[in-house]
Amino acid sequence: MKTTTLNLGIYSHYKGKEYEVIGIAKHSETLEDMVVYKALYESDKFDKDQMWIRPLSMFIEKVIVEGKEIPRFEYIGNK
Repeated sequence: MKTTTLNLGIYSHYKGKEYEVIGIAKHSETLEDMVVYKALYESDKFDKDQMWIRPLSMFIEKVIVEGKEIPRFEYIGNK
């Protein structure tokens, strides 16, 4: 099973917050590609640099916002 490539660096979530993708990992049971990323902001629920994972298929999918199809996460560059 081949791993899909994804640019490492800063992404903007369609809701406006920024995250840094630090790598792609494999799910230990299903071998599904998972994106490992961290928040570049803090909230009342977690600290800045909180680590997250999300299936790659979900990370790169499009979402519908106000009738327009846009990327869930959009690459905006490196640090």
